[in-house]
Amino acid sequence: QVQLAESGGGFVQAGGSLRLSCAVSGSTLSRYTIGWFRQAPGKERDFLAYMPWTGGTTYYADAVKDRFTISRDNPEGRVTLQMNSMKPEVTAVYYCAAAAVRYGSANRNSYNYWGQGTQVTVSS
Repeated sequence: QVQLAESGGGFVQAGGSLRLSCAVSGSTLSRYTIGWFRQAPGKERDFLAYMPWTGGTTYYADAVKDRFTISRDNPEGRVTLQMNSMKPEVTAVYYCAAAAVRYGSANRNSYNYWGQGTQVTVSS
């Protein structure tokens, strides 16, 4: 079992930055990859970035790879997503999730555990 809880959502102006945090707890976390996703109203949940809990290679969706950064703070049990140069079209609920895949997956169907999500609203 893995528990996840997002925080840090809110309102930001276009072009601004926001930092999301995901508190992760559970057993055998070294077997997991942590990913970030977002879901806009009426749309599918889209992959943004992942990193293995033990570190190593990160991976980003093409739409965000030059503007978003995923990182971890294992002693604190957190994975963060730094988002820069934000655009109004990325207004959505942002989720972190855990997949029992040691080296990562961009497929949302690989993720077994999800946080409750945090709303991010970007104003123009």
